[in-house]
Amino acid sequence: MPEPASSGRKVLAVTLRISSAAAALLRKDSPREEKLRFTAGEHALPAAEEVTVLFFLALDTDAEIHGSARKRLRDVPLAVLADAVACRTLHPRVLDALARLHYRYGELATQIAVHPNCDDGTRAFLAERGIAAAVEVTTVHPVHTTEHQPQDEEPAEEDDETVDEESEQFKSKYQLAQVMGVAEKIKIAQTGDKEWRMILIKDSNKLVSGTVIRNPRITESEVLAIVKSSIQNDEILRVVCASKEWLKNYQIRKALVENPKTPIHSALRLLTTLTEKDLSHLAKSKNIQTVLSTQARKLLIAKKEKR
Repeated sequence: MPEPASSGRKVLAVTLRISSAAAALLRKDSPREEKLRFTAGEHALPAAEEVTVLFFLALDTDAEIHGSARKRLRDVPLAVLADAVACRTLHPRVLDALARLHYRYGELATQIAVHPNCDDGTRAFLAERGIAAAVEVTTVHPVHTTEHQPQDEEPAEEDDETVDEESEQFKSKYQLAQVMGVAEKIKIAQTGDKEWRMILIKDSNKLVSGTVIRNPRITESEVLAIVKSSIQNDEILRVVCASKEWLKNYQIRKALVENPKTPIHSALRLLTTLTEKDLSHLAKSKNIQTVLSTQARKLLIAKKEKR
């Protein structure tokens, strides 16, 4: 890994903002074993935080920690790098390290060059390698370099904005997914953003799509859309059926009952939680299993007899 920018270099002053989980790994009193486990890939963090923590651990005074962190930073899968660089708040020093380590990935290097936090020194490095020729390089006004310590902060909650499948960013990720190996896909499925989740949930490999549903960043609206779709991986529906949090959502419970791939014992259990209006509809439906429509009729009769 290249050495970080010298103190005489002018860079953007950007506050480092990371979650409490990431900050815990960078504290001086953080257990050495935990840091080594992270550099060995045993702990998952969102892509931008992963490369950020690896960057700072690569500066650790412990030879084994910084050696392990530098090796892993060199070996980060392209999909993870792309997801990290897509983060608009990535720190300039991290961008510089990624540029120097991975400039041979032309498209990735171009994304670094146009990143709002990319400083003049990094752009100059990329320009020397022909990267900036394809982009419009804007002038960054010099400011005094400021050291910022990692701050404990909960990660921002991801919103449910619609993903634009026609955007260049989405298409780029989709193209990357076509050439990634299963191990790389599983890695990005664990922590990837909404675009990655939308792409990998449809992957033909059940290990990949099954990992997406366990991504800690996945939202209820995404889960609902998945349950409503003609998903081929039965394991995904089992995971949803086992989640107490997701089952608090009425629409998810209803969608599970209506999905023919939901395990029948789970669908029967959830059927009892639906309203009379929905039971009435399901009792007449030919799109669900007969046992469910029959049970829906029985539940309706029982409800009427209690009145």
